Amino acid sequence: MTPRDAAALVQPAQLHRDIYLNPKVFALEQRHLWAAAWLFVGHDSQVPQAGDFITTHLAGQPVLMLRQADGGIAVLLNRCAHKGAPLATAPAGHVDRYLRCPYHGWTYRLDGTLAGIPVKAGYEGSGFESCPASNGLAAYGEVAVHRGFVFARAALREGAAGFAESMGELLGALDLLADRSPESRLQIAGGVLRTEFRANWKIYLENINDAFHPITTHASVSEAATAVWGTPPPQTPVPLAMRQLLPFTAGYTFFEQMGARLLPHGHSLLGTRHSIHTSYADLGDHGAALRAAHGDERAAQVLAFAPQNVVFYPSMALKGAPQVMRVLRPLAHDRTVLEAWAFQPVGAPPELLQSALLYNRQVFSPMSMLAHDDLHLFERIQASLAAGSPRGNPWVSLHRGAREAAGDELPRDVSGIDEAALRNQYRAWREAMLAVPGGDE
Repeated sequence: MTPRDAAALVQPAQLHRDIYLNPKVFALEQRHLWAAAWLFVGHDSQVPQAGDFITTHLAGQPVLMLRQADGGIAVLLNRCAHKGAPLATAPAGHVDRYLRCPYHGWTYRLDGTLAGIPVKAGYEGSGFESCPASNGLAAYGEVAVHRGFVFARAALREGAAGFAESMGELLGALDLLADRSPESRLQIAGGVLRTEFRANWKIYLENINDAFHPITTHASVSEAATAVWGTPPPQTPVPLAMRQLLPFTAGYTFFEQMGARLLPHGHSLLGTRHSIHTSYADLGDHGAALRAAHGDERAAQVLAFAPQNVVFYPSMALKGAPQVMRVLRPLAHDRTVLEAWAFQPVGAPPELLQSALLYNRQVFSPMSMLAHDDLHLFERIQASLAAGSPRGNPWVSLHRGAREAAGDELPRDVSGIDEAALRNQYRAWREAMLAVPGGDE
């Protein structure tokens, strides 16, 4: 399997099932898509003090995100230069001055440079000083920070766009999210919900941009929410839990009219006109706090920003209200970890934090009614595609809205139920495969 072979799995409006099933395709996309993309690492509120760190994986590589003594942030491979042992295995922690390998005791400064080796005299005359191990921990790659969001890119291709150019309009989405705080600062709150499921990461990412599925996939949730709420007297205050669930009962017209915007590099914004979150974008006295802090015009822009999903291709999706984020961490062609994070806008009313935490529990927790619907289908899709017979159709259709007159120009606004956002993702995926010099291994 070469990158060119992989690219042939993507046609203008359909995909071959091997794009989800072939481990060789997964290995190619880890090297040529994920390593070449700006991936979300973490948020700077997770490492407030020098020596604070978190651990995670990017493009299959174990990494450390560390706060430096000068206040900057480094992203280093979490792999000792000696034998490859991880420097840290906890999800988060703190070191005063040095990282110490638990295997043989090599120590490293916060910037990754080698600080000390036990019994160093044993290396005299060995040529160690000129070998790669003497350079200490390797950097994962380039690092960029915007409004507290930390991104990194491992591989730099000739002519590749820089961070600002790659993100384009998405930086404005981060600005609007950060400005939900009267102090224009966010902090991670409530920990993280992690769910491992047995399906390809692309199946989940497709679903994030699919506004067509809630009507059938989440019918039981809609029915349960409607039954619980019933028909109360007029002017009855709607509890936040119901405000979050009842919009799932909306019909095709609602989702079609919500609108979507296709952006370069596979990015997209679903819900340009409205979304299921619109009714609770302003809670408590949030609006008054924003107007006092940012002025009327900016406050209005912030409160109007309640998209269904903002996709930072290929790894991350944000919701402006209720301030939650999902991050995909692929493990194998048929195993993926989903992370669901909540933000507290600093200085904002407590209702915003309650909304974020409640939404994650109701929608993204593995015990939620909605997550059960989605994850069950994702795993069944993976299994049924893998069990395809010689007489079965090996192609997955993305034809809805695929009219020749639509063109490929970007940015472009489309219907909320057009599969154009999915086709845009796979256009970026295919381009990543063909960007390999010579299109071959």
